[in-house]
Amino acid sequence: MAAAAAAAAPSRKTETYTDTKRRDDVRGANIAAARAVADAVRTSLGPRGMDKMICSGDQAQEVIITNDGATILSRMALLQPAARMLAELSRSQDAAAGDGTTTVVVLAGSLLRRAQSLLSAGAHPTAAADALHRLATRAVEILHGMAIPIELSDRESLVKSASTALNSKVVSQYSTLLSPLAVDAALSVVDPAHPDLLDLRDIRIIKKLGGTVDDTELVTGLIFDKKASHAAGGPTRVENAKIAVIQFQISPPKTDIEQSVIVSDYAQMDRILREERNYILGMVKKIKAAGCNVLLIQKSILRDAVTDLSLHYLAKAKILVVKDVERDEMEFITKTLNCLPIANIEHFRTDKLGYADVVEEISVGEGKVVKITGIRDMGRTATVVVRGSNQLVIDEAERSLHDALCVIRCLVNKRFLIAGGGAPEIEMSMQLAAWAKELRGMESYCIKEFADALEVIPYTLAENAGLNPISIVTELRNRHARGEKNAGINVRKGQITNILEENVVQPLLVSTSAITLACECVRMILKIDDIVTVR
Repeated sequence: MAAAAAAAAPSRKTETYTDTKRRDDVRGANIAAARAVADAVRTSLGPRGMDKMICSGDQAQEVIITNDGATILSRMALLQPAARMLAELSRSQDAAAGDGTTTVVVLAGSLLRRAQSLLSAGAHPTAAADALHRLATRAVEILHGMAIPIELSDRESLVKSASTALNSKVVSQYSTLLSPLAVDAALSVVDPAHPDLLDLRDIRIIKKLGGTVDDTELVTGLIFDKKASHAAGGPTRVENAKIAVIQFQISPPKTDIEQSVIVSDYAQMDRILREERNYILGMVKKIKAAGCNVLLIQKSILRDAVTDLSLHYLAKAKILVVKDVERDEMEFITKTLNCLPIANIEHFRTDKLGYADVVEEISVGEGKVVKITGIRDMGRTATVVVRGSNQLVIDEAERSLHDALCVIRCLVNKRFLIAGGGAPEIEMSMQLAAWAKELRGMESYCIKEFADALEVIPYTLAENAGLNPISIVTELRNRHARGEKNAGINVRKGQITNILEENVVQPLLVSTSAITLACECVRMILKIDDIVTVR
């Protein structure tokens, strides 16, 4: 008996009780907060998804109507750190692919729900996180196996993928107009020297109230969302234009320090005014001598870029003036006009000018714009004028057009298409579940659970379209089990069809980015076991 007690003593010393309640509570709170965010945007997924009306709480009372996941989450006032992680996840997807911003959040919410059930069953968070990492790598391989290579010369396929991105938007009824417009704008700025690079900063979107979205157009040239200066009766149309972009002021100089000059004699006052006139007149003569007849003046923060007197002299010289050009637009303007910005009047030379056939002021909607067409040696840029009956429609049309352009950018970077309509998610789910059977232990169990989580996308698509999600997802599984990889949910017909034949396609990069980012975010949330607040 004594020997048995002595043998049991060391084992009692090694037995320790660890209280994990706080860790479980923190992890549970994080998962609950993140899932609440995912559930909030879930109803806006897919072509039949609902829209959200976002009202700002400040005095401006700004209202936005949208179903773009990134826009909804960026406007939410989220306080819980894990909930903010899902908003940043959506922003990351927007930066990486431009589309799928709702999909990535819904996926993350579903993975977290499965992770919570795994933790409740006794799985360790690290084991679940490691299984997620392996699952993401395998899922990307499965998606690559489903992908269809395309060429940029295949305009029809590009238009189809842009249409799929637009079909879930508020302005989906205008997808037949906006899709080709987005494709033409994107392809016009792709540099043959760098065929796999598309910079969306080379595409400028200008919003003008009035008309309908049908009046949206792609302009081969340059548009300024402001009127030409009419202060002294200057010209509003110039042919064979020689255009200068200036960054200096055509106004009397000021001292570098703040000071007052008191003039007590009328003769001195006359002399000051005469010197000002001569100074401005000298500048205008130099501008005219270089042959310039259109002047684009950068907005100045130090002093007035132009005065009434300088506008009078420029009008007498028959020079069309567009003033208050924003500083951040200068690079785009000089690239389009293929000219150089002029920082000093002494550097005003003919070789720094841009040339165009016509510069004119035209009426668009309720206002006027300056339009430059027939630009000689025009740079690789494009301008789109978005029209709409009210500001809410215009803003949503701009966001939708940006998403369509991002889809084209994805295809320029990675030239593969993949079926939409929930087909890739079901295929991934089935292949990953089959792979899980080949594995052993906790990893096999975790991967099986997370594979089932991917079915949330087709389930939600069917639910938002008013279909029976259980019967639709079951039928979809059966079709994929028979080897129909491209079978997906056709929300218009309310049945399962070959989604490629219905022209519902999306870039491979959107799907791979969504699964990778969602898994990464969920892994990070699972590994948090405490929240430490510092002052």
